Amino acid sequence: MLRRLALLLFVQLCALPALAEAPKVVTDIPATESLVAQIMGETGSPSVLMGAGTDPHHYQLKPSQARALQDADLLIWIGPEMSPWLQRVAARMPKGHSMPLLAVQDTRRLPLAAGDDHGGDDHGGDSDGHEHVSDIDPHAWLDPENGKIWARAIADALAARDPGNAATYRANLDKVIASIAQAEAEAEVVQLLAPERNKNFIVFHDAYRYFITYFNIGPVEALTLSDGSPPSAARLSQLKTRIARAGAVCAFPEAQHDTRLLQAAIEGTGARLGEPLDPSGTTLKAGPDLYQRLILALAQSIANCLAG
Repeated sequence: MLRRLALLLFVQLCALPALAEAPKVVTDIPATESLVAQIMGETGSPSVLMGAGTDPHHYQLKPSQARALQDADLLIWIGPEMSPWLQRVAARMPKGHSMPLLAVQDTRRLPLAAGDDHGGDDHGGDSDGHEHVSDIDPHAWLDPENGKIWARAIADALAARDPGNAATYRANLDKVIASIAQAEAEAEVVQLLAPERNKNFIVFHDAYRYFITYFNIGPVEALTLSDGSPPSAARLSQLKTRIARAGAVCAFPEAQHDTRLLQAAIEGTGARLGEPLDPSGTTLKAGPDLYQRLILALAQSIANCLAG
């Protein structure tokens, strides 16, 4: 009798459906990891190549990371415009395993600033240095509408690869969309930014045009172009003149970069130094909600300085 019960239990256990295993997902920057983590929820955790405190301008892919990418089911990244150091690895991945978010349909894209022909940004280069990839400004995650568009695309990609958890991804997507909407409409941020909308300010490099366009603030001047390379002496002199004429109120350094160049650019102009900005989220505490915290942190830092 006991033997028969044991056999029956064994048969029933074998008949149960296997638990769906979440895909192994690798991401490039913390902002991307955050969006993916929110969609995946408790099904699994994505890994991120650029962790806290890394300098995107001089990043080099480690051999261990390259090996991990070979085992990844999905690489979800901004794209070669942002991370040229990932381009070769992505090209060697099986078809459908690389998902560049800038290529997602309906993504709101802005062209690079006039005169910015470096291609790639935040981004460092591979062993061959920078490559001109396209004329698209890669910082598109700083437009919250793109955050929503990409969240939908990420949920679709995960559901297609992992049908067993599709319902979870769809449910998490609804929460992400609502959370981004709440972050972008945060009453405190709206109230802080509204009175400062027409004030001019300076940023370390040209990484914020999606943000200032979405929130309708500025005008703005950038010390360096999108690849963050130091300006020439002639450009620095021209910038000092433009900054003074525009009556810039604030100048914002950037995380992982020396403030001395920016201080030299605003010397004698009347502009005050604000808090360092972090467009990629590499200095924020890791967590699924990092993307929303990044949008709020940028808005609050800019508004705090402009309000004086």
